[in-house]
Amino acid sequence: MDVNERIRCLMEQRGWTPYRLAKESGLSDATIGNLFRRNTMPSIATLSAICRGFRITVAEFFGGDELASITPETRELLDSWNQLSAEQQTVLKQLIKCMIQK
Repeated sequence: MDVNERIRCLMEQRGWTPYRLAKESGLSDATIGNLFRRNTMPSIATLSAICRGFRITVAEFFGGDELASITPETRELLDSWNQLSAEQQTVLKQLIKCMIQK
């Protein structure tokens, strides 16, 4: 599957239109439209913006469906986790371990 096919696949999984992808990624409608009409390869900056719009990393984009199709709830937890400091992550891990042991 090439890059544009992968973008289309992720859009279909989410029920997104090209307009929605442009809005979520902060890109212009023309940029997204040109990717598909001209079948051009997106630049690294454009692909990064698209991945941010999908709320996945570039590694997840290339890693396959199992990484990119995690649930929105799990994605929200991962996003929240990434906003914590190292100290906060340590405290949260300890709390989770305590909760599991009970």
